[in-house]
Amino acid sequence: MSARLDHLVVAARSLQEGRDWLEGRLRVLLQPGGEHELFGTHNLLLSLGPDAYLEVIAVNPDAPPPARARWFALDTPGMQERLSHGPALVHWVAQVPQVPAGPDALPLSRGENRWVLTVPPDGSLPGGGAAPSLIHWLTPPPPTRLPDVGVRLSGLRLGSPEPDGLRAALDALRFQGEVEVVEAPQVELRATLDTPHGPVEL
Repeated sequence: MSARLDHLVVAARSLQEGRDWLEGRLRVLLQPGGEHELFGTHNLLLSLGPDAYLEVIAVNPDAPPPARARWFALDTPGMQERLSHGPALVHWVAQVPQVPAGPDALPLSRGENRWVLTVPPDGSLPGGGAAPSLIHWLTPPPPTRLPDVGVRLSGLRLGSPEPDGLRAALDALRFQGEVEVVEAPQVELRATLDTPHGPVEL
C-alpha cells in the first residue's frame, strides 16, 4: 500500500471567517463544498492541482447536533480555543488504495461523492493532527472537478514531539511526497503554497 497527500484541512469557527481568512491570504476564490450531515459541518474547497485540494471546514450552525463527536476535533475545548484566535491549518489527509477495516473506517457519501475515511469515534486527530487521516475515494475525488486557480502545495512541514514515531507511521504507509518531519515541543503544521501572487505560508 502506498499513500499520497489528498487534501489539507483548515478549520474555522465559521465558514465565512474561514473564507475571508484564506481568500485574503491567497487572493483566489474558494469553491462551494457542501454539508456533512453525520458531523454537522460544512466546507469550502480549493484546488491544489490535479491530485490534491484544500478544504475549509466549520461547524454548520443550521445543522442539528450530530449523534457522534464531530471530526477534526472540532468539539474539543482545545480546538475551540485555538480557533478563537483565527482559522488554522489543523490537519491533513492521505489518499490510500484501501482503508484498513476497523472502527475508525467510516463509509461516507454526499451527493454523487462516495469515500471511506478514518475518523476515531471521539473525533480526535491522529498524532494531534500531524499524522494523516486516511481516505479512499470510491468516486472521482474533488480535484477532478474543481477549477484550477494556479495554487500548488510546495511544502508541508510537520512538527511533532515524537518525530521518529511520525516518520515510522509515514514509512509504514509508504507515503510518497515532499513532507518534512521535524521535532517540535507541540504539534504544528506549516504548508507553503505557491500562488499566482507569490508564496504564502499557512
